[in-house]
Amino acid sequence: MGDFTFTFLGTGTSHGVPMLTCDCPVCRSTDPRDKRTRTAAYIETPECAWVVDTGPDFRTQALRENIRRLDAVVITHAHSDHIMGFDDLRTFCHGGKVLPVYGSEPTIEQLRQVFSFAFDGQNRWPGYLHPEAHPVDGPFRLGDTEIIPLPVPHGRVTTYGYLFIRGGRPLVAYLSDCKSVPDAVRAQIAGVDTLILDALRHREHPTHLSLAEALATAAAIRPRQTLLTHLCHDLGHAATEATLPDGVRIATDGMKLTF
Repeated sequence: MGDFTFTFLGTGTSHGVPMLTCDCPVCRSTDPRDKRTRTAAYIETPECAWVVDTGPDFRTQALRENIRRLDAVVITHAHSDHIMGFDDLRTFCHGGKVLPVYGSEPTIEQLRQVFSFAFDGQNRWPGYLHPEAHPVDGPFRLGDTEIIPLPVPHGRVTTYGYLFIRGGRPLVAYLSDCKSVPDAVRAQIAGVDTLILDALRHREHPTHLSLAEALATAAAIRPRQTLLTHLCHDLGHAATEATLPDGVRIATDGMKLTF
């Protein structure tokens, strides 16, 4: 294992793939790359390990990846497909351990509302979730990794993408839910090794990048490689990846990046 390992816990949209009640070719596909749980990630370094988002599939994802270590939680935004597995973090609070949770001020406030039982300070019993809120609007560190919040538009809300820097090297820019990447964010992630980017479907969407928009964004930013995530059932893995330019691939559940 390297100094920084990034695991895609999930790469699917809010419905997941296959989608309930759907008989389209992608939902009926036998290609394991077309099985997509809700988008989330897990990052492990020698000093610290954290998850980015805890969607409804978090428990299944953590079991699949045999996650035993978790020191912090980083949240992009509080839409249900990114937070509804939050209570499954209980296991990582055994012995009364407090789990730091990082996100924008609005995101933390929404977490406090949805999971008030965890944040109200009344449930300090063994087996309960013990989150510690850390609202952020600028860089912070987890171990030796510097993390830069990247505000991006996502419909009526602003979500955070995150840039992960280690040893001064910008390793990964993670932008899972966005309609565009503003110039200021593009400047912040210039020179990044790996860009992970929202690419929902072919057709334009009001809150997510389409595949064409994602490809244009990646071409402008020019990372070493781009990995597309948050895909819906409109995009079959094999057929879509065959059309992509050099340096662009589709991320899959369980894919690992090691630096």
